[in-house]
Amino acid sequence: MSDQPMDKTDLNADRRRFLRGGITAAGGLAAATLGARTASSATPDPLITEVQEWNQVLGDGVDAAPYGVPSEFEAHVVRRDVAWLTADPVSSVNFTPLHELDGIITPNGLCFERHHGGVAQISPADHRLMIHGLVDTPLVFTMQDLMRFPRENRIYFLECAANSGMEWRGAQLNGCQFTHGMVHNVMYTGVPLKLLLQEAGLKPNAAWLLPEGADASGMTRSIPLDKALDDCLVAFKMNGEALRPEQGYPVRLVVPGWEGNMWVKWLRRIEVGDQPWHHREETSKYTDLMADGKARRFTWTMDVKSVITNPSPQAPILHGRGHTVLTGLAWSGHGKIKRVDISIDGGRNWHSARIDGPSLSKSLHRFYYEFDWDGSELLLQSRAMDEFGNIQPTKNALRAVRGENSIYHNNGIQTWQVRSNGETENVEIS
Repeated sequence: MSDQPMDKTDLNADRRRFLRGGITAAGGLAAATLGARTASSATPDPLITEVQEWNQVLGDGVDAAPYGVPSEFEAHVVRRDVAWLTADPVSSVNFTPLHELDGIITPNGLCFERHHGGVAQISPADHRLMIHGLVDTPLVFTMQDLMRFPRENRIYFLECAANSGMEWRGAQLNGCQFTHGMVHNVMYTGVPLKLLLQEAGLKPNAAWLLPEGADASGMTRSIPLDKALDDCLVAFKMNGEALRPEQGYPVRLVVPGWEGNMWVKWLRRIEVGDQPWHHREETSKYTDLMADGKARRFTWTMDVKSVITNPSPQAPILHGRGHTVLTGLAWSGHGKIKRVDISIDGGRNWHSARIDGPSLSKSLHRFYYEFDWDGSELLLQSRAMDEFGNIQPTKNALRAVRGENSIYHNNGIQTWQVRSNGETENVEIS
């Protein structure tokens, strides 16, 4: 080493050399610390060592987007439908892009839609909610009336009973957006339904409710009074802002943990009765057809379920071998998720996943499992257990009990096959 002092020019040159080469080396050191789990380039990356176009120009001001929208580089993150599922989009469904999301809250613009008569467009000033039937005082509420009642904030998942329905007879749709995307999870703000019923006064023989929507289908469902008095909400906001029109604006029913068709949107009327309604076709269409031709009725609760969202067919492994983060979602209509196990070999061996973020009753739970992938074929599965000991079954175990004729309430374990090149596919294993 020279004893001569280094001049300022030399120091600046050394700094530049460090910025162009040393950062990559630091990345290599970090990778080595992680057990060589990530790759580092031996050559400088001009995207970090050189000034880029976006470093040199001013961006849009605060008035460019009065209502914020995602980055243009996230334009692919959208709800998608399967055109052949239904005859017409006004009575159809689209799917939440689960593989593009993280955490447990679903952005409002990505919550799946399910309609029976298209989206009703209703001015809140014109909307009314009537409660009548076996009550002491029939009442009609305006939206302003509802706003005067005490309100609550609750985070719940909403899952269509037909979620994963196409998978009953085998692997059908290649992507968790399509196999499991009829679920979302948001914070609802609303009035406990029991307060509105108490305001009207319930007759001694009151036992059932018939909520009705204001859309063109006049959607109705029978709901037992015990559930209504327990945890149902009449909600007008989701994730802090007003309900989206496709989610029932200006007001909808929230029935935590129960199948989504009971969460009547554009709620306009609640009739109180002493028995379930059988005269309307809608109240009995969501039944589980068994192998012997009989049907299970009143199977409202959505059972314990999970799915790996990454890797999955729409989110293959792109980074090659090395450190891999697996993630997914688990939920139960009975309560909280207690545990999620992961298998990377088709169920022969199981490992405990890490549940991260809030653990709330009847809400989505986010889980992670980190491992080093050696490039061999994987058969990925997740298996959830809730706080009451309910365990997610295999598809074959479910079929052994219910047969293959059902469409609804498929909570069987999903399998993704990862090939050596990272491509991932929906498969069935025995």
